[in-house]
Amino acid sequence: MKGFLRAYCRQRTWRLPHGTAYPLPVVSVVRDAESQLLPDVGAVVTCKVCSINSRFAKVHILYVGSTPLKSSFRGTIRREDIRATEKDKVEVYKSFRPGDIVLAKVISLGDAQSNYLLSTAENELGVVVARSEAGVQMVPISWCEMQCPQTHTKDFRKVARVQPQFLQT
Repeated sequence: MKGFLRAYCRQRTWRLPHGTAYPLPVVSVVRDAESQLLPDVGAVVTCKVCSINSRFAKVHILYVGSTPLKSSFRGTIRREDIRATEKDKVEVYKSFRPGDIVLAKVISLGDAQSNYLLSTAENELGVVVARSEAGVQMVPISWCEMQCPQTHTKDFRKVARVQPQFLQT
């Protein structure tokens, strides 16, 4: 039987007649077979960009490695953690847009708001899926640009060089 258990403490003494055996009810707690996987420092995560500003991009973490999460976690990619070189020249809006799917690495478990701090400062990390204004999936044409195959417009992105182990068929 599955359901909810509600209990409260109440001081009450039950006295049974001597020698009487009453079967006692059994209460058990059953957990899901799979426990919730948590992102750990150094883990590569797949996330979706929710919002951006001049200092950082806010994301929802959807996968740890290739394992989907039961519930998403919040993460932040700071401007200085987007690229390994020329950190002072990075502009967040030229790296990510809301809706982009990004591969990132967990660099810290975060701050008081419980955001994970993420980095894309490796060639293998960055945007893997982006959609154009026309709603078409864009194609990477360089490490910093993607192009819409329908309208041929180009947008700046921090493009990931996707490794074969991260590709799913």
